[in-house]
Amino acid sequence: MSSDLVIVYHRQPYEEVEVNGKTEFRENKSPNGIVPTLKSFFGKVENAAWVAWKEAEDTSNPGFDRVVEIEDSFGKYTVSRLPLTKEQVRSFYHITSKEAFWPILHGFKEKYNYDPVDWPTFKEVNWAFAEAAAAEAAHGASVWVHDYNLWLVPGYLRQLRPDLRISFYHHTPFPNADMFNVLPWRGEIIDSLLSADVVGFHIPRYASNFVGCVRSLRDVGNVPRVKVTEDLIAEGSALSDRTVPTEIHTDDRVVQLGVTPVGVDVGYISQLAETEETKALAKRFRAEVGDSTMILSVGRTDYTKGGADQLLAFERLLERRPELRGTVRLLHVSVSANRNMTVYEPIQRELEEIAGRINGRFGSFTFQPIALISRAIPFNELVAWYQVADVAWITPLADGMNLVCKEYASARSDGDGVLVLSEFAGAAVELGAAVLTNPFSTRAMDFAIDLALDMPENERRARMELLRAAVAKRDTHHWAKDQLAMLSPKNFGDGTGGSVEAA
Repeated sequence: MSSDLVIVYHRQPYEEVEVNGKTEFRENKSPNGIVPTLKSFFGKVENAAWVAWKEAEDTSNPGFDRVVEIEDSFGKYTVSRLPLTKEQVRSFYHITSKEAFWPILHGFKEKYNYDPVDWPTFKEVNWAFAEAAAAEAAHGASVWVHDYNLWLVPGYLRQLRPDLRISFYHHTPFPNADMFNVLPWRGEIIDSLLSADVVGFHIPRYASNFVGCVRSLRDVGNVPRVKVTEDLIAEGSALSDRTVPTEIHTDDRVVQLGVTPVGVDVGYISQLAETEETKALAKRFRAEVGDSTMILSVGRTDYTKGGADQLLAFERLLERRPELRGTVRLLHVSVSANRNMTVYEPIQRELEEIAGRINGRFGSFTFQPIALISRAIPFNELVAWYQVADVAWITPLADGMNLVCKEYASARSDGDGVLVLSEFAGAAVELGAAVLTNPFSTRAMDFAIDLALDMPENERRARMELLRAAVAKRDTHHWAKDQLAMLSPKNFGDGTGGSVEAA
């Protein structure tokens, strides 16, 4: 059956579990995150589909059904699974996307690795995604493509199905032209994105950067701009802009530029925070921490996250303020990257070396100042740790949005806690009530953590009230409503076909 809405994302929308020799499809363990958020759209259309890849030894005979029908709490939908070989996945995702695109997107030109890129394979995989989406889509349907590893899908899809409404959402930062144009394939990428009807970004700065990249390559004339609403401007953030572009006019179409920050499921987190199980976990964790002041940091093992810089700042804290030794603890959760991603192994070793040195210098038989965790923590446990943490220390060097800081605020139903946040995280433009800091400055990092630890209760609560209000205002439902509005038929041509409606 043809679908009115097709979501194209590299990950499958469920977990595959083998039980008694049979494969079962189970909903993701955590209902929070981008996959459940995208699946929530399925309840708003009669027929929906998802396109993802699945590894296979032989793509012509993959050993699994190419198309499966799924029914879960989000509704009924079709999943079209592209069989990709291990080598195709390595080339398309682990090398081209992560070693070439990722560092450029985040401003780390020195990490850019062009030599191993197999551009024909990247194009081949993107074409396969486009073909699968075209096969699933009804006439006039909406196809929503997600993230930079599928940059070429909109252009291919427009060739295959000019009747479709195509939207592309960028989940990472979008860099300025000086950085983006390092990519030799910049023209192909920009032309593909300009084949979409909507190109979405987290914050105004990324939309502005995109326009700058387009203008460096194509003559698109005047690009209208409007004032940014006050709640998307934080004076302490390096990423705040006062105006935002709204559309780009090409010879073929008007490309809408949508700015909608991704949020978290505030209702779900708040509900989980109030369960007896979470309260019991939080009580147990607090008993384990004792009277210590608890600082929590959560992120991935990635050079963009600034993990080593943060650990060095913690070391300076203990050097600078000896009275805090034995009374302040840091739980640093840095989840190891995919085992196939050897590029991140040196980062993990560096984190372990610094944490080990700090524990050796300032620890004792009964007290270790740093607990370094390199595995994913179940979400219900993480929410309990959010409730225990006196300070959430989230200081990436670059981050498209960052949802951990929003989860922390959502979990603090007690109204207490301090958020220290990098001004280079997209979320900083919404969360001006956080203690914003520049992770490239040792002085700024030192000042911010001192301020957080010494903050009086009345100020902590006043800031947290503002943070919780900001996060609640732009939760997953707000994001879904805005995105569905841009995908709505009334925004395109004669509005024929499809049945996507704004929530």
